[in-house]
Amino acid sequence: MSSKVTVSNRMRIYHRYLGFFLAGIMAMYAISGIILIFRDTDFLKSEKKISKQLKPALAAADLGKAIRNRDVKIDSVSGDIQIFKGGDYNTKTGAVNYTVKTLPPLVEKLTHLHKANTKDPLYYLNIFFGVSLLFFVISSFWMFMPKTTIFKKGLYFTLAGIILTVVLLFF
Repeated sequence: MSSKVTVSNRMRIYHRYLGFFLAGIMAMYAISGIILIFRDTDFLKSEKKISKQLKPALAAADLGKAIRNRDVKIDSVSGDIQIFKGGDYNTKTGAVNYTVKTLPPLVEKLTHLHKANTKDPLYYLNIFFGVSLLFFVISSFWMFMPKTTIFKKGLYFTLAGIILTVVLLFF
């Protein structure tokens, strides 16, 4: 007796084992994604005071680049000291003192999952994960026979998910 392996059965097998493999990765992406939603708040952040020596007489834009804060706006000037939100800069000596809010190191590493670019080794994990999720989308349509009620309801839920995403993107 020979068993015939159908495309539907093969998709189910791939879907199942890839799902088990990616469960940990998906959990990490989910946690870091939720944390990134609050990136414009102080959620989980702690203050860190930094003192640096920069070139004297920097313009506000150059100062912002040097301290990696593109929103630097000089609020007031007191002699050689320029005061901006979260710090001060001495235009004569180049000394800058400022405060940054950072996430704990482990949480920072987790949120870096979403920010990786082509220069980062995590880039390969992101590509693999994205392609795997796309496979999950496609293979899920082989989980049930097309003529069944559950498959037809599944298509309605898929359409509802697409519509919800489009509505939220434009409003």
